[in-house]
Amino acid sequence: ATILIIAAIAIPNLLRARMAANDASAADSVRQLSRADMAYYAAYPDKGYADALAPLAGPASNCQPTMAHACLIDSSLSTGEHSGYQFAATGAMPAGTINTAFVIGAAPTTYNGTGVREFCSIADGVLRAQTGADGNPPPNDVAACTAFPSAQ
Repeated sequence: ATILIIAAIAIPNLLRARMAANDASAADSVRQLSRADMAYYAAYPDKGYADALAPLAGPASNCQPTMAHACLIDSSLSTGEHSGYQFAATGAMPAGTINTAFVIGAAPTTYNGTGVREFCSIADGVLRAQTGADGNPPPNDVAACTAFPSAQ
C-alpha cells in the first residue's frame, strides 16, 4: 500500500516535469528555426523566407547548401515533430516570388500529455506563447502569432 501511495504521488510529478521539459525544448526549437529562417533570407534574398521546414534542412551528412536544402537546421527537426511537439514553417506575404514574412509555429502533439503551450515567432524574432488546446495545429498565420503574448 505504501508503494502505491508513493507511486500515486510521484507519477503525476514526473509527467508534469516531462511536459515542462518538452515545452522548454519546443521554445528553444522555435528560436532556432526562427534564426534559421532569417539566415535563409540573408543567403537567398531572391527567394525570401523559406516556405516550409524542408528548405531549412538538408541531408543528415555531407550537406551542401542550396536554396532547396540550406543546411541551417538539423534534419531531425525538419521532420516536423520533435520532443512531443509538431512544428511548421510558413512563408508569408508573398511579393511576387519572394516571401517577405514567415511564421514558425509549434503545438503539442497531445495537449496536456506532451505539452501545454503553443509557440510561434515571426520575422521580428520575438518568441510568443499561449496555453494551447487539444487538436490545435502549429500557428501558421502572422496575425494569429502576433496575438500571442511574448514569452520572453
